[in-house]
Amino acid sequence: MNLNLPDKLYYSIGEVAKAFDVNASLIRYWEQEFPIIRPKKNKKGNRYFTPEDIKNLKMIYHLVKEKGYTLDGARVALTTNSKISETISMIDRLQFVKAELLKLKDSLVEKTET
Repeated sequence: MNLNLPDKLYYSIGEVAKAFDVNASLIRYWEQEFPIIRPKKNKKGNRYFTPEDIKNLKMIYHLVKEKGYTLDGARVALTTNSKISETISMIDRLQFVKAELLKLKDSLVEKTET
């Protein structure tokens, strides 16, 4: 999963929801269901997510949306499987390599056509 988030200390819930292409209400719901998501809140109650929260949301998104886990199953997997974050980072790296190879292939096809 490639997130288009700039490097910042805190992200608003709108930025996070847009990056994951989900509704903000789903992010708030996951916050209630998973204790590993703990965004900072200001006096008005606005949520600000840290990069660590984003990493945790990525794991939850991978398990629930991509792998089809139930929320209970995802919660159990997060507590029992310590290699999930490594798996997700490996998937991200492989997707990046695939994108670079596709760019290279496209550039080679363009060069042979001219």
